[in-house]
Amino acid sequence: MDVQLIIPLLSLIALEAVLGIDNVIFISILAGKLPPHQQKKARQYGLILAGVLRLGLLAIIAVIMRLDSTLFTVMGHDFSGKDIVLLLGGLFLLYKSTSEIYHKVEGETIADEKDIKANTFSQVIVQILIMDLVFSIDSIITAIGLVQEIWIMYVAVIVTVILMLFAAETISNFVNRHPSFKMLALSFLLLIGFSLVGEGLGLHIPKGYIYFSMAFSLLVDVLQMKMNKKSGTTLPLDSSVKSKEK
Repeated sequence: MDVQLIIPLLSLIALEAVLGIDNVIFISILAGKLPPHQQKKARQYGLILAGVLRLGLLAIIAVIMRLDSTLFTVMGHDFSGKDIVLLLGGLFLLYKSTSEIYHKVEGETIADEKDIKANTFSQVIVQILIMDLVFSIDSIITAIGLVQEIWIMYVAVIVTVILMLFAAETISNFVNRHPSFKMLALSFLLLIGFSLVGEGLGLHIPKGYIYFSMAFSLLVDVLQMKMNKKSGTTLPLDSSVKSKEK
C-alpha cells in the first residue's frame, strides 16, 4: 500500500480512537443503569450502533461531497453543496473542540454535564442511539477534514469500532492516565476545523501540512510525557485539579 495512503489511514484511526473515548464513557454510564447481566450486551449494541451510524452518515455525505455545481454566489465566491458541508462542518468542529477544551480545563466531567436517566434495556438503547448520532457527526466531519478518499474513511470507521469493542477499557485507561493526549486530540480538531472552513471558502490547505503539524505535536507530547515520567512529576488529572482547589 502507498505510504501516502497509510499515513492518513493510521492518523485517522488513532484520532478517532482517542476522540471516541467520550462515546465509550457515555455508553458505559448508560449501560451502568441496567442490571449487571445486561450491561455488557448494552455496551456492545451501543458500539455497533455507533459504527452503523457512522457508515450511514459517510454514505450520505459522500454523495453531498460530489455536488460541485454552484448554488449561490457571495462576494464573488461560488458556493456549492460541498462547500456548505465543509464550512458548516468546520464551524461545528471549532465549536465542539472549543467547548470540550473548556470543560476539560475547568475540570467538568461527563457525569456532571448530563442528567442521565434510564430504566429499561430499550430506553438505554434509545438514549445510546441518540448520543451515538451526536458523536457520529463529530467523527465523520473529522474524517472529511483529515482525508480525501472515501474508502479510507470507511476503513478507519470500521477499524475504530472494532478497536472499541475489544480494547475500549485499555484505551480509556491510557487516556485517563495521560490526559494530555485527549487535549492534543481536541487541539487537532481545532486545526481540522480551521482547515475545513478554509476549504469551504475556497482556500485549500495541503493535507501534508496538517499531518506534519499533528505528528510534530504528538512527538513533543510523547517526549514531554517521558521526561515527566523520568523526573517523577506526572500527576493524574484529578489530582492536579484537587491541588488547585486546595
